Amino acid sequence: MNSLSGITFLLAALFAGSAFAGGSRTPPPSTVPQVDLVRYQGLWYEIARFEQSFQKDCEAVTAEYTPRDDGKITVLNTCRQGAVDGPVKSAKGVARVADKSSNAKLRVSFFWPFEGDYWIFELGEAYEYAVVGSPDRDSLWFLSRTPQMDPAVFDDLSQRMTDRGFDVSRLRRTQQPLP
Repeated sequence: MNSLSGITFLLAALFAGSAFAGGSRTPPPSTVPQVDLVRYQGLWYEIARFEQSFQKDCEAVTAEYTPRDDGKITVLNTCRQGAVDGPVKSAKGVARVADKSSNAKLRVSFFWPFEGDYWIFELGEAYEYAVVGSPDRDSLWFLSRTPQMDPAVFDDLSQRMTDRGFDVSRLRRTQQPLP
């Protein structure tokens, strides 16, 4: 199995697990009230994440969102294996809006027919940062429009996610190239 197929398979397994996870008595965390998907499109840098098997040893991670004519969104995740200058790995998927009243809840598929939740929990006023993850609190990503995030903003977002029931001690900082 080549590395891209392996990544795709692992993403599918992760999303299938989060899509069918149940039994939690804790209500899901709240999302932002509204997302303008036109402003959300483009390139995002991963600042931190809950480590997932499909991202093992990934650095310099980016996610790029591009609107499609059918109303869905193309998702291109890219990382460098082992170091910020390591070999490039990428996975391409498709997202669809699951909650059209807010656009804050999406379903992403990297391997049809499996989909996973992609909820937007925090979003900067100027769309300069976002915090996304799953309602079961098993996945979490801090994203920024720039490769680095102000430490005060990171700390504030970490506290907000703690208040929503996420175990932010699980966050792993992502190495990004220095400017």
